[in-house]
Amino acid sequence: MKVLITGANGLLGQKLVELMIKDSSLEVIATARGANRLPINDGYTFISLDITSKSQVLSVVEKVKPEVVVNTAAMTNVDQCELEKEAGWHANVDSVAYLVEACEQNNCFLLHLSTDFIFDGTKGPLTEEEEPNPVNYYGEGKLAAEKLVKQSGLKWAIARTVLVYGVVSDMSRSNIILWVKNSLEQGKSIKVVDDQWRTPTLAEDLATGCYLIAKRKAEGIFNISGKDMLTPYDMAIKVKNYFNLDGSLISRADSSTFSQPAKRPPKTGFVIDKARKELGYNPHSFDEGIEIVSNQVAALQNQ
Repeated sequence: MKVLITGANGLLGQKLVELMIKDSSLEVIATARGANRLPINDGYTFISLDITSKSQVLSVVEKVKPEVVVNTAAMTNVDQCELEKEAGWHANVDSVAYLVEACEQNNCFLLHLSTDFIFDGTKGPLTEEEEPNPVNYYGEGKLAAEKLVKQSGLKWAIARTVLVYGVVSDMSRSNIILWVKNSLEQGKSIKVVDDQWRTPTLAEDLATGCYLIAKRKAEGIFNISGKDMLTPYDMAIKVKNYFNLDGSLISRADSSTFSQPAKRPPKTGFVIDKARKELGYNPHSFDEGIEIVSNQVAALQNQ
């Protein structure tokens, strides 16, 4: 089965390519804007693709003719989407319209990645049936993209996720684990929010969920996240405990003390029973995720 992945240079894209090339029944075509930044060179074909270009999207999908397209490409910086609304909409909504059209023309199954930020955060954890009500422009765009997929004539799936963390090979991205670890090791005091709840998702787990959906061409909406409902403060304490660092440097903070361009939903997190039952999805705990990230960082530093 031929699978085309967009956003292959990103955190999820890299993990997904690495996972899918292990399956000999899949032919993997990795696409991303600009040059190939994947840490592995073999087992897949790379094509440069800017998904905000309709002509490029139609041309590449027509040329490749994949059975499945997995769209991991997006502008995921929530504040950037709030400040650069046109660019955010172009990256997160217009691009999906182009992909839908290309998939319709070539009879592809489309798996699209979405987010907990389509919800207002008044309650959680949430099932797939919860009514969306975004509180920021990023969420509005991601919800609009979901509607484009649902209203298409395609066979489709939407994988919604929450607060993805992990390590890319060039260590170019931070995450809550590395931020807490590095800050405390340097003796810096940090304030961490304790009034927002999430089910943080290890990038490898999200990649596995996407793989399971794509392999089965499982249709519908799936919550693909971690299983632990935590505040960022809870996460910071777990990181401190794992690395045996100085907890006196961590203080609780109310989210209202942080000024950010985009409003955040206070409480989301996902119920993942559907993905467990229908896909056999079984994510790591956050404690296990810390250990995995720690081992990956150590391996990269020892290269």
